[in-house]
Amino acid sequence: MTQQQRQTDRKREAILQAAITEFRQNGYEATSMDKIAATAAVSKRTVYNHFPSKEELFSAILMQLWQSAITSELVTYADDIDMQQQLEKYLTRKMAMLCDQNFLDLARVAVAATIHAPDRARDMVEKLSKNEPSIVTWIKAAQNDGKLRVVEPTMMADMLLGQIKALAFWPQVAMGQPILTNEQQRALIETAAKMFMQFYST
Repeated sequence: MTQQQRQTDRKREAILQAAITEFRQNGYEATSMDKIAATAAVSKRTVYNHFPSKEELFSAILMQLWQSAITSELVTYADDIDMQQQLEKYLTRKMAMLCDQNFLDLARVAVAATIHAPDRARDMVEKLSKNEPSIVTWIKAAQNDGKLRVVEPTMMADMLLGQIKALAFWPQVAMGQPILTNEQQRALIETAAKMFMQFYST
C-alpha cells in the first residue's frame, strides 16, 4: 500500500468516525456534511470525494454497524460440546454488543432515520441477507447432526434472538430504559438458551 493510499484510508476512517459522532449527538436530520467535515478536520470537498451524499455516508455507517454485529457473534458448531453451553457462549457475545452504549446510541439514530426512509433500510437488509448469519449455520449443522428438530432454521434463530432483544435492546433503543445489569444479562442468556433447547432439542 502506497503512502497516498494510506493517507486516503485514514481520511475516510476519520470521516466515518466524525459522522458517527455527529449522528449520535445530533441525529440524522440535524447533522450536515459541513459539521462532519469540521469534526473530521478535513475539507468539505474531501468528504464528498469519499461519500457523494449524506445518505451514502449514513448507509456506509449502517453497513459498518451491522457488519460489526455479524462479526462479533460468530459461532461454529461443535458436536463434542454441550449444545446449551455453545448457545450461551454465543448469546454472551451477542449481549455484550447489544448492551454497548455506543452501539445503542448509533442503533437509535439508525432506527429513527430508517423509519423516515424505508428504502434505505430495505437496501441495507438486502445487502446483509446475502451473508447467512452464523447462528443459522450453527442451527443447520446441529440439525444435520440430529441434535435439533428440523424446523426452518432462520425462524428458529429469530425466535432465539427475539427473546434477547425484547428485553436487552428494543426497550433501551425505543424507550430509553437502562441497560440490563450483569446479573440480568446472565439470567436472560441462560433462560433463552434453556428454553430454546427444551423446545427444539431432539
